[in-house]
Formats: sequence, structure tokens, C-alpha cells
Amino acid sequence: MAAAVESFAERGYHATTTRDIATAAGMSPAALYVHFPAKSAVLFAISRSGHQRTLTMVESIVAADPDPVATMRTLVERFVAWHAKRHVVARVVQHELHALPPDEYETVADLRRRTERLVRDVITRGVDGGVFAVPDVRTAARAVLSLGIDVARWYSPTSKPSPTMLGRQYADLVLSMLGHRT
Repeated sequence: MAAAVESFAERGYHATTTRDIATAAGMSPAALYVHFPAKSAVLFAISRSGHQRTLTMVESIVAADPDPVATMRTLVERFVAWHAKRHVVARVVQHELHALPPDEYETVADLRRRTERLVRDVITRGVDGGVFAVPDVRTAARAVLSLGIDVARWYSPTSKPSPTMLGRQYADLVLSMLGHRT
């Protein structure tokens, strides 16, 4: 899977062949088929794994603290840092989705919807509690997630600040965007 991530990130899904993946993994194309029946199956495994890990992270953050401000801060810090630290795999996970076959796309899309729903719930709790002021919770949730996801597009090992610091800076921006005043 690591070889596929590198190949997809470098060439894009459609330009990557199973031979490219197998060669990068140090195996024959036939050996790759022992593990994955098709190139799309490798992409699905990568996408499902990345989205499931993100959902699990968000679920644990949301469950850990009932305070919407603290939850949103932690959520954004960790979500942004994850996309920066793992920018190569995150780029593949986020930007090659449309290459998945319909059933596999729907599985990944469901994970994405569940993550977005959790973020919407945190924002709704904040609005209901008077600590956030947004005109549309759904749009706000998508904006929060989009900010973090986009980090994978531009972040590199030489980028500044560090993933952790970037997460803190984004959390400050998001809380301000949500209308929270300290």
C-alpha cells in the first residue's frame, strides 16, 4: 500500500499502472494481484483506512470533552496536524476518491459524512450554548474540514510551521471563524 500511495501521489491514480506499484514494492505485477485483485482495490484500501482513522480520531475527540470550544480546538489541531504529517497519503486519500468504483466510493463517502456530522454536532452544541455564532452550521462544518484537508495539498517536509504549530494556528482561526470570542 505504501508503494501505491507514493505512485498515486507522484503520477495520479489514472496514470499509475499496477506495474508501477509492483515495481515500487519490489514485486512482480502478478504478486500484487495476490494481495489486491485490481488497482482500484488498492486505492479503496488506502482511502478506507485513511478515512476510518480520521473518523476514529474525531469520534474520540468529540467523546472526550462536552465543551464545544475545547472540542473544536482539539479537533482542528489534530485534524490539521494529521493532514500535514501525512500529507502524501492524505493527498491520495482526499483527492483520488472519484477514481473509486461506485460501491467503494459510497463506503468512503459514508465515512466522510459521519465525520462531517460529528463536526456539525460540535458546532450546533456551540451555537446552542451561545459560544459560536454561524449563519449555517452545515457550511461552517464543511469549511472547518476543508481547511484541514487542504493542508495536504500544499504541505511538505520543508513547510513551516510544524504540523503541531500549524494545527494550533488553524484552531485559532477556526474558533474565530465560528464566532467565538475569548
